[in-house]
Amino acid sequence: MIRIWNTVADWRERRRTLAGRSIGFVPTMGALHRGHASLVERCRQENEIVVVSIFVNPTQFNDPKDLRRYPRTLDSDLALLESLQADDILVPNSSDLYPNVDRFRVEPDDSSRTMEGAFRPGYLQGVLTVVLKLLNIVEPDRTYFGEKDYQQLKVITDMVHEFFLSTKIVPCPTVRDNLGLAESSRNALLSAEYRKKAAQLFRVLKTAADPTEARTILEAEGFAVEYIEERWGRRLVAASLEGVRLIDNIPMGTCASHT
Repeated sequence: MIRIWNTVADWRERRRTLAGRSIGFVPTMGALHRGHASLVERCRQENEIVVVSIFVNPTQFNDPKDLRRYPRTLDSDLALLESLQADDILVPNSSDLYPNVDRFRVEPDDSSRTMEGAFRPGYLQGVLTVVLKLLNIVEPDRTYFGEKDYQQLKVITDMVHEFFLSTKIVPCPTVRDNLGLAESSRNALLSAEYRKKAAQLFRVLKTAADPTEARTILEAEGFAVEYIEERWGRRLVAASLEGVRLIDNIPMGTCASHT
């Protein structure tokens, strides 16, 4: 049976009883889907104790409307995690994680002020700050992140190395639906019609000759494109459809122009 912890103090009492056991951690913002499930399953295979956090982090939202709109499905999330045999679920409130609001925060360097760092002011700072807090609270041996949020994965990995944290960051492949759309909590905000259309994001990433062509095709299809860039051996995109912001990326070796 899963154990649910709503305060840092109560979790830390539990954490003391786990000394000497391998702990895996999956941080989430809830609204869990098959992508999250794959992280928990990997974590279950590789660790004695599986810890999952559910916390909609307010400091990584630069748009208050986006924060209010973000799906919250705690009951179904907990049912899924129980079926996946997670052990401990952290569901803290903001005042517990941010007792002094955002008095202190982690600030990435200028090299991170591209893509998500450019189009979502404060996003990476919010992500890095809450992840640092959670890693210090949970003290996991391994922490699991999906490759869909690739820039996030990269800056978190760099932060863990920079601050000499003992956890190992484990990247996990993006999970897609049968049309190729990357699983995301935000997909729940798309109508059935636009969910099918959103799958074109993946197809265009794979088939376009270069970012310029990919942008032209997506904009013609009605996407509001923020960026398409090639970095770290990946082609990465952020675009909105039906007012829902979607991101995706693929390895360059799978693009038509690089095969």
